[in-house]
Amino acid sequence: MTDPELVSDRSRRAGVWPLIRTERAALAADLADLSDEQWASPSLCSGLTVREVLAHLTAAARLNAVRWLAGVIRCRFDFDKQVAMRLAEQLGATPAETLERFRHVVPSTTRPPLPAVAMLGETIVHAEDIRRPLGIHRDYPVETVTQVAEYYQGSDLVVVAKGRVEGLKLVAVDGPFATGSGPLVSGTGLALVMAMTGRATYCDDLEGDGVALLRSRCGT
Repeated sequence: MTDPELVSDRSRRAGVWPLIRTERAALAADLADLSDEQWASPSLCSGLTVREVLAHLTAAARLNAVRWLAGVIRCRFDFDKQVAMRLAEQLGATPAETLERFRHVVPSTTRPPLPAVAMLGETIVHAEDIRRPLGIHRDYPVETVTQVAEYYQGSDLVVVAKGRVEGLKLVAVDGPFATGSGPLVSGTGLALVMAMTGRATYCDDLEGDGVALLRSRCGT
């Protein structure tokens, strides 16, 4: 007999991929008419331009577990070096080529050894790393952002998030997400997700006695 918990887990993972495709497609549409100057703008990822962050998203959508492990070995277990190597592979010769490569992976379900919801989180967080500096706004579905927030509040995989919000009470004002205990941090689900993943600028969108502490942790 099939394990009901295994079936449920597969169903959850299957339900995440349409959300990822939706967010990738929305980002590609938002970037269709950028100028060369905009492509070269600094993103919220330290040291990376808007264009480079998009190439990073493309790389993640082309990297299965076997290629990921091969890259880790090739880079002598320097994970940052592998990220830079894979990004360079997908950058292309021009911004137009960078965008076209990203469009090609919109429907991809390829992923490194990470849960599908982590890929959803990466898609949204890096999309905001791009959108915020460019002044582009997206109204994300509340259900999507809530799912990502619930994942990050319990995980330090890929990016420290759980540890960053330890001892704080987080409450979304636009959805059902709430977690933790301690000094209050409230705001939109998106602002909470971005602050949880270390983007200090989103602390400007939050309120509560715990905001200063969360902001101080965004530099780590």
